[in-house]
Amino acid sequence: MVRERIIAAESIGPGEELMQQTLRPRRLAEMIGQRRVIEMLSIAVQAARGRREPLEHVLLDGPPGLGKTTLAHVIANEMGAPNVRVTSGPSMARQADLMTVLTQLETGDVLFIDEVHRLPKIVEEFLYPAMEDFRVDFTIEGGLSGRVVNFALKRFTLIGATTRAGLLSPAMRDRFGHHYHLEYYDTDELTTILNRSTGVLEIEATDGSVSVIASRSRGTPRIANRLLKRVRDYSQVRADGVLTPRVVEEGLSIQLVDALGLDELDRSYLGVLMRVYEGGPAGIEAIAATMGQERDTLEDVVEPYLLQIGFVIRTRQGRMAARAAYEHLGLPFPRVREPQEVAEETTLF
Repeated sequence: MVRERIIAAESIGPGEELMQQTLRPRRLAEMIGQRRVIEMLSIAVQAARGRREPLEHVLLDGPPGLGKTTLAHVIANEMGAPNVRVTSGPSMARQADLMTVLTQLETGDVLFIDEVHRLPKIVEEFLYPAMEDFRVDFTIEGGLSGRVVNFALKRFTLIGATTRAGLLSPAMRDRFGHHYHLEYYDTDELTTILNRSTGVLEIEATDGSVSVIASRSRGTPRIANRLLKRVRDYSQVRADGVLTPRVVEEGLSIQLVDALGLDELDRSYLGVLMRVYEGGPAGIEAIAATMGQERDTLEDVVEPYLLQIGFVIRTRQGRMAARAAYEHLGLPFPRVREPQEVAEETTLF
């Protein structure tokens, strides 16, 4: 079992979600980063308001922790939605579960479905006419005595969020009028977000302190705010309650988060690849067995960021460690393992 990772992009519980709600912007004008998405959304929202009709259905995709839930609530605020209903794909196990939600929606309401790609196929197909024609055909009772009743729905806006847009069926994807992809944030954007968070949380910070946190947040606002909480705790216990670059460095060092945002699991993966398998190529099953971890854990939790920053390269032969990874860990780079020599073979596994 993998222990809780402070640099995990996924939410780690209701407590964190409650904190995130206090830090979330309320309007598009308050959003930081994602400039292209915000501009297109602003135009779509203004046009829908001008026509006095609900916004077309919106699909938000991107890695976890980038603000899809936040953006969904911002859209609802901008549209003046009377209510926002929040649910998730895995919780909609049966048509009846979705039927209960749909029939409670009023005109202009927003229905937010997180991890929409995980809707069961039968529920997804049941949602099609609701999205297209604002009606559903629901079977009452079962067996030979069952009958189908057509229910008319109020016009609502469905906002779907997914971390794996490729798993959505084409039929589902085509029913969204707007599709936006969220990118990772740069250090300057995360610094601005953290400056806002320190103001909301009433944290005193000196110049340059939050930029240290931003540089280690893996391009993800959720991680940035989580690290801010941890260094705030450290500063209250070990310092005078004021964040300085030195205090932040010390606080993050205790959390085992290094200058690039890698933690002990990331470094363990790289260490096995470099020392045991001499930099690769090595198969993911072999690496997982050596580390005593599940393959899915490495592929879904560890590798994405290492691939993003160019520390690991996937080839047909397996995973290879890049020169930058050796330099970061202070290990000599074996010339024969030069990743560029196999760049033409790079592919996704």
